[in-house]
This record gives sequence, structure tokens and C-alpha cells, in this order.
Amino acid sequence: MLNKWKRYLVASIAIFTLGFATSCGNNSSSNIQIAGVQGPNVSLLQDNLLISMVFENVQLDGGLRYNIPKYKYSYLEISPDLQSSGTLMSISISLKDIVDGGLDKLDPQKLPGGRNLPGVSGGSLPAVAFSIEKFHNMSFYLGKDVFGIFVPAVVGVDGAIASFRYYMNTKAAGTISLVGNDDKGENAGILLMINLTGATKTKMMGIYKKFNP
Repeated sequence: MLNKWKRYLVASIAIFTLGFATSCGNNSSSNIQIAGVQGPNVSLLQDNLLISMVFENVQLDGGLRYNIPKYKYSYLEISPDLQSSGTLMSISISLKDIVDGGLDKLDPQKLPGGRNLPGVSGGSLPAVAFSIEKFHNMSFYLGKDVFGIFVPAVVGVDGAIASFRYYMNTKAAGTISLVGNDDKGENAGILLMINLTGATKTKMMGIYKKFNP
């Protein structure tokens, strides 16, 4: 019991420190900085949603590209980062998959390990889960109003989940959560959830129609 409270206290201090560092920045619409990780960075290229991050403490000797299960036109690629000794992960999600890939009919899933998705009513969303080299138990989620990815990583908030707003071009576009280890000491990672509502949805649909007439 004492060890459990120690872990809770450490996690609480870590979450407070992250929140304090974020809120005290000169730019109130800046994203949190995750130790050992650059990003995630999100952009649109033609009709693809691009998500990239660099894992500074993960090393690979070569690169690989993977198909994402059920996502016919999308892929994930990992390779040595040219600007550091870490690993670059690049994810390309086709808007065609999001709009008419039928992915919202997949079986609902929670976070790896069974904890509820933060900020999601019911705690689960239609998803696919798979593993690749160096990254075990990745998940891709797609609901009516949200798209999300979970990437395994050490985030330093064991036993807790800390969520923050995520910004694209200074505008709120979703949330990013640091998911600490569960009771088994497993399933920590980064959960990025992009809202598919309002101005974001309008922009994405306009781009989708442009490239998929």
C-alpha cells in the first residue's frame, strides 16, 4: 500500500510539473514538451493527415514501412532520424480511409491493457491494434467525431493519465495524453486525439472532396 501511495505522489508531482511548465509559457497555445520525444507534429499534405515524432532514446539501424491493418490507403514508417541518434516515426493517414473506409464499424477498444480512453464517453472507440519493431501495442482509433493514435513510450507518470489540449497552428485541435504504466508496469505511451468537428472537419472534408471528386 505504501509503495502504491509513493507512485501516486510521484505521478502527481510529475503531472503538476508538466501542467505548470505548459501554462507558464509565453504562448498559451503551445503544446507540451515530452522528455525524450520531439512532437507529435501534425499537418495535412494533399489528402493525407501526417503525424510525425522523433523518439530520441530508440535506435534503429534501418527503416521499415508498415501497412496499417484495415487502413487501405495509409501507412506507418520508422527510420533512423537524420538529425539525431533517435528514431523518426512518420504516419500517413489517408482522408479516404477516414471518410469512407468503414473504420467506424470496427470493434470498439480501450487503451492497451484495458483502461478507458480519457475524454471518451464509454471509454472505447472503434480501433485496430498491432505491434511493430520497438513499438508493441500501437492502436488507431476512429469515432464519429475523433481520430486517435496510441504510441508506446516512456512518459514518466506511472499509474496516471495526464491530458492536455493539442494545438495545430495555434488552434485547439484535440488532446494529447501522457499515459503512465498500469498496475502491471506496462502499457505506457502517448495518446493523440484529433477532433473531427467544426472548422477542422470542414477543412478536412474540403480537402477530401478536392482530391476525391
